[in-house]
Amino acid sequence: MHILLQSPSETIINSVENYYDKFLGLLPRIALGIFIIVAGIIIAQLLTNFYRKRILKKATDPLMARFLAQAIKIVLILIAIMIALDVAGLRGIATGILTAAGGAAIILGFAFQDIGKNFLAGIILAFNRPFHINDTIKIADIFGKVKALNFRYTHIKTTDGRDIYIPNSDVLTKPVENYTADGFYRVDFVVGIGYEDDIEAAKQLIYAILKDHEGIVHDDEHDNFVIEDELAASTVNLKVFFWVETIDYRKSSRILRGMVIKKVKEALAAEGFNLPADITELKLYGNEEDIPLRVRKDPRDYELGENKH
Repeated sequence: MHILLQSPSETIINSVENYYDKFLGLLPRIALGIFIIVAGIIIAQLLTNFYRKRILKKATDPLMARFLAQAIKIVLILIAIMIALDVAGLRGIATGILTAAGGAAIILGFAFQDIGKNFLAGIILAFNRPFHINDTIKIADIFGKVKALNFRYTHIKTTDGRDIYIPNSDVLTKPVENYTADGFYRVDFVVGIGYEDDIEAAKQLIYAILKDHEGIVHDDEHDNFVIEDELAASTVNLKVFFWVETIDYRKSSRILRGMVIKKVKEALAAEGFNLPADITELKLYGNEEDIPLRVRKDPRDYELGENKH
């Protein structure tokens, strides 16, 4: 029995040749796998584009539709990658990737807890959330319209034009005030009349304005009313409440409110109601000296006096 011993250089050369031959054998399959990945990405993009164009137009919940479009695209791309690895003869690698992904998910979950929380919160919000697209909401001190829901954040456009991206975990855990959920919102303001004025007559005048003003809601469920709110220093304050539709929150709650205030002010003034400003009263007690006052005359008065002489 003869044993052939190879030198280290021959062993390395033979190993390289063997791997090279195997690589050449796998090359067509690898090329096919790459083609499958590219084709999978293109198909995923085409399907999501088709979904967005056709489905989003008819969707009653655009936020959910867009979120699902993103999820479908990611799932299709992952499926294409796994099929490509299998076709390329790298099934073991695909299994290893899945195993490694599971372990990495646990490790990364601890390392990037905020990202994981936002991702899971985004999934929960996609199926159960307190708002829809273009709803006007307030989260903490952020107020604006909902524009998009992504995996990690919720996009809000504020009334002054800022784009704010709130982490989904904050949206899920913090109170959300929705101003447009049922399409109605109550607006209020305060108007002060003089103590000598007829309160009931002022209230009836304001009622008439609310009844005839376009844009104010009038039905059994939404009452518009005026109440005595406060006996202030120089005025009797009346508080006016009325309901508006919130299809366009800014127009309904801000512009319409300003128009009603203007009409109420003009109507009260036209009917002779006093709209006094705050009055400051100075009191002097027995142990205090008088406040020295001096009346300053207009220099023109002296000129008029000299001309008379």
